[in-house]
Amino acid sequence: LSHLERLRRPDTMALRLLASRVPAGLSSVRRAPAALAVAARSLFIQTENTPNPESLKFMPGKPVLDSGTAEFKSFRDAQASPLAKRLFQVDGVKSVFFAQDFITVTKDEEVSWSVMKPQVFSHIMDFYAEGSPVLDAHSTGASDTEITDDDSEVVAMIKELIETRVRPSVQEDGGDIVFKSFDEETGVVLLKLQGSCSGCPSSSITLKSGIENMMMHYIPEVTSVEAIDEDEDEDGMPMSPVDLQQKAREHELRAQAAARDARDALSKLGDQ
Repeated sequence: LSHLERLRRPDTMALRLLASRVPAGLSSVRRAPAALAVAARSLFIQTENTPNPESLKFMPGKPVLDSGTAEFKSFRDAQASPLAKRLFQVDGVKSVFFAQDFITVTKDEEVSWSVMKPQVFSHIMDFYAEGSPVLDAHSTGASDTEITDDDSEVVAMIKELIETRVRPSVQEDGGDIVFKSFDEETGVVLLKLQGSCSGCPSSSITLKSGIENMMMHYIPEVTSVEAIDEDEDEDGMPMSPVDLQQKAREHELRAQAAARDARDALSKLGDQ
């Protein structure tokens, strides 16, 4: 998630699928600067590393969603998306995230990208070759920043900032920030991390040093920005706003404890 630190190394793989299979023994790989071109079926897929080492961004060169975003955390969640169901057939896939022009796949830590990447490429290429929709007809990409008549002036400003200032930068890194709620009394904004942002080691830095500072600068009513990784309880039912705020507070306390432990460890090293 750290768009504050552009440490991303180019990792681009382009695949062109031909109408027929490449004969055995015929090399279909051509190396080019910062790219690897492979003969394929009229589809050109590029990949980019993200700040999260467990997430990889796939860009098929064709529209993924018409609008909004969609995230799937399990095969059961993916029933609304034929493409997501295919990707969850790859061993080690932890979550799948769709935006308008890219797909982010997050894997289990124990599995290597060298093993998974060719399988993910194959599923994406076969899917687009069939011409099926990414989402079922009754499903659409979520839009959390659409301003409604019920939104207060502050909420409308928060949504506008997310849509115009936060989301473009975050999606460059293969993730997204979703607006969940704003507490008028405490001034706390709750956001959900998606794609490469979820579980990213640098997400807390970007959240506090980037997003929170910006919102507090433009919107004085905002006192804090907190992240929640999930918006469901253990039974899969939506959590109440009070529970969401409590969970965000627990995340903050754990982050503060981890920061204290790190400072203590550095202090001990300095004393030695």
